Amino acid sequence: MDAQSEKVLAQLIRGTRIATLGTLRDDAPQVSMVAYVFTEDFSAFYIFVSRLAQHTVDMQKNKEVSLLICETDDERNDPQSLARVSIRGKAEQIENGAPGYMPLKKKYLQRFPESESLFQLTDFNFWRITPKGGRYVAGFAKAYNITAESLKQVSLR
Repeated sequence: MDAQSEKVLAQLIRGTRIATLGTLRDDAPQVSMVAYVFTEDFSAFYIFVSRLAQHTVDMQKNKEVSLLICETDDERNDPQSLARVSIRGKAEQIENGAPGYMPLKKKYLQRFPESESLFQLTDFNFWRITPKGGRYVAGFAKAYNITAESLKQVSLR
Protein backbone atom coordinates (compact mmCIF):
# COMPACT_ATOMS: atom_id res chain seq x y z
CA MET A 1 0.00 0.00 0.00
CA ASP A 2 1.39 3.40 -0.93
CA ALA A 3 1.88 6.17 1.65
CA GLN A 4 -1.00 8.28 0.35
CA SER A 5 -3.43 5.36 0.61
CA GLU A 6 -2.22 4.70 4.16
CA LYS A 7 -2.82 8.34 5.05
CA VAL A 8 -6.35 8.24 3.61
CA LEU A 9 -7.12 5.06 5.59
CA ALA A 10 -5.85 6.57 8.84
CA GLN A 11 -7.97 9.69 8.24
CA LEU A 12 -10.99 7.53 7.39
CA ILE A 13 -10.75 5.56 10.65
CA ARG A 14 -10.07 8.63 12.78
CA GLY A 15 -12.57 10.92 11.09
CA THR A 16 -15.57 8.61 10.82
CA ARG A 17 -17.67 8.00 13.91
CA ILE A 18 -20.13 5.42 12.60
CA ALA A 19 -19.52 1.94 11.24
CA THR A 20 -21.63 -0.89 9.94
CA LEU A 21 -21.34 -3.94 12.20
CA GLY A 22 -21.74 -7.31 10.52
CA THR A 23 -22.81 -10.31 12.59
CA LEU A 24 -24.38 -13.70 11.93
CA ARG A 25 -28.09 -14.12 12.76
CA ASP A 26 -29.61 -17.55 12.20
CA ASP A 27 -26.61 -18.46 10.00
CA ALA A 28 -27.19 -15.43 7.74
CA PRO A 29 -25.41 -12.07 7.56
CA GLN A 30 -26.98 -9.21 9.53
CA VAL A 31 -25.75 -5.61 9.60
CA SER A 32 -26.46 -2.69 11.87
CA MET A 33 -25.08 0.77 12.56
CA VAL A 34 -22.79 1.37 15.54
CA ALA A 35 -20.72 4.23 16.91
CA TYR A 36 -17.09 3.32 17.58
CA VAL A 37 -13.83 4.41 19.15
CA PHE A 38 -10.41 2.88 18.59
CA THR A 39 -6.98 2.47 20.14
CA GLU A 40 -4.33 4.82 18.84
CA ASP A 41 -2.54 1.95 17.08
CA PHE A 42 -5.78 0.60 15.52
CA SER A 43 -5.26 -2.72 17.30
CA ALA A 44 -8.81 -2.61 18.69
CA PHE A 45 -12.14 -0.96 17.99
CA TYR A 46 -14.79 -0.51 20.67
CA ILE A 47 -18.55 -0.28 20.42
CA PHE A 48 -21.00 0.45 23.24
CA VAL A 49 -24.22 -1.46 22.66
CA SER A 50 -27.28 -2.76 24.48
CA ARG A 51 -27.45 -6.44 25.32
CA LEU A 52 -31.06 -6.26 24.10
CA ALA A 53 -29.99 -5.45 20.54
CA GLN A 54 -29.97 -8.23 17.96
CA HIS A 55 -26.33 -7.62 17.06
CA THR A 56 -25.31 -8.07 20.71
CA VAL A 57 -27.22 -11.35 20.95
CA ASP A 58 -25.48 -12.38 17.72
CA MET A 59 -22.01 -11.51 19.14
CA GLN A 60 -22.74 -13.55 22.26
CA LYS A 61 -23.35 -16.58 20.04
CA ASN A 62 -20.61 -15.99 17.46
CA LYS A 63 -17.64 -13.74 18.19
CA GLU A 64 -16.66 -13.42 14.51
CA VAL A 65 -17.78 -9.99 13.26
CA SER A 66 -16.88 -7.34 10.75
CA LEU A 67 -16.88 -3.55 10.69
CA LEU A 68 -17.33 -1.46 7.57
CA ILE A 69 -16.11 2.12 7.81
CA CYS A 70 -16.96 4.19 4.76
CA GLU A 71 -16.26 7.68 3.55
CA THR A 72 -19.38 9.87 3.63
CA ASP A 73 -21.26 10.07 0.35
CA ASP A 74 -20.46 13.44 -1.21
CA GLU A 75 -22.75 12.85 -4.20
CA ARG A 76 -19.84 12.32 -6.58
CA ASN A 77 -20.67 10.77 -9.94
CA ASP A 78 -19.16 7.41 -8.99
CA PRO A 79 -19.94 6.46 -5.39
CA GLN A 80 -17.90 3.27 -5.87
CA SER A 81 -14.82 5.47 -5.63
CA LEU A 82 -15.55 6.33 -1.97
CA ALA A 83 -12.83 5.09 0.39
CA ARG A 84 -13.90 2.24 2.67
CA VAL A 85 -12.42 -0.44 4.85
CA SER A 86 -13.96 -3.71 5.91
CA ILE A 87 -12.33 -5.15 9.02
CA ARG A 88 -12.87 -8.76 10.09
CA GLY A 89 -12.31 -9.42 13.75
CA LYS A 90 -13.26 -11.09 16.98
CA ALA A 91 -15.68 -9.46 19.43
CA GLU A 92 -15.23 -9.69 23.18
CA GLN A 93 -17.48 -8.15 25.81
CA ILE A 94 -15.92 -5.84 28.40
CA GLU A 95 -17.68 -5.76 31.75
CA ASN A 96 -18.24 -2.56 33.65
CA GLY A 97 -15.40 -2.29 36.16
CA ALA A 98 -12.98 -4.45 34.14
CA PRO A 99 -9.39 -3.15 33.89
CA GLY A 100 -9.27 -0.29 31.40
CA TYR A 101 -13.03 0.31 31.51
CA MET A 102 -12.91 3.85 32.93
CA PRO A 103 -10.34 5.22 30.41
CA LEU A 104 -12.40 3.60 27.64
CA LYS A 105 -15.57 5.24 28.95
CA LYS A 106 -13.79 8.60 29.07
CA LYS A 107 -12.57 8.18 25.49
CA TYR A 108 -16.05 7.21 24.32
CA LEU A 109 -17.64 10.19 26.05
CA GLN A 110 -15.06 12.55 24.53
CA ARG A 111 -16.13 11.37 21.09
CA PHE A 112 -19.84 10.99 21.90
CA PRO A 113 -20.66 13.32 24.80
CA GLU A 114 -24.39 13.01 24.12
CA SER A 115 -24.23 9.32 25.05
CA GLU A 116 -23.55 9.90 28.75
CA SER A 117 -27.09 8.86 29.70
CA LEU A 118 -26.49 5.42 28.16
CA PHE A 119 -23.99 4.69 30.92
CA GLN A 120 -26.86 4.85 33.43
CA LEU A 121 -28.55 1.92 31.69
CA THR A 122 -27.51 -1.51 32.91
CA ASP A 123 -28.06 -3.23 29.57
CA PHE A 124 -25.23 -1.35 27.77
CA ASN A 125 -21.69 -2.77 27.61
CA PHE A 126 -18.53 -2.20 25.67
CA TRP A 127 -17.36 -4.76 23.15
CA ARG A 128 -13.78 -4.89 21.87
CA ILE A 129 -13.32 -5.88 18.25
CA THR A 130 -9.80 -7.12 17.62
CA PRO A 131 -8.93 -6.98 13.91
CA LYS A 132 -7.75 -10.09 12.10
CA GLY A 133 -7.74 -8.78 8.55
CA GLY A 134 -9.88 -7.21 5.91
CA ARG A 135 -10.02 -5.21 2.72
CA TYR A 136 -9.39 -1.53 2.09
CA VAL A 137 -10.60 0.22 -1.05
CA ALA A 138 -8.91 3.61 -1.42
CA GLY A 139 -10.65 4.42 -4.69
CA PHE A 140 -10.83 3.17 -8.24
CA ALA A 141 -8.21 0.43 -8.88
CA LYS A 142 -6.75 0.91 -5.38
CA ALA A 143 -7.75 -2.09 -3.26
CA TYR A 144 -5.59 -3.71 -0.60
CA ASN A 145 -5.79 -6.68 1.71
CA ILE A 146 -5.10 -5.57 5.26
CA THR A 147 -3.90 -7.36 8.37
CA ALA A 148 -3.78 -6.43 12.04
CA GLU A 149 -0.13 -5.52 11.49
CA SER A 150 -0.81 -3.32 8.48
CA LEU A 151 -3.47 -1.45 10.49
CA LYS A 152 -0.84 -0.74 13.15
CA GLN A 153 1.46 0.59 10.40
CA VAL A 154 -1.33 2.80 9.06
CA SER A 155 -1.93 4.21 12.56
CA LEU A 156 1.47 5.92 12.35
CA ARG A 157 0.20 8.13 9.50
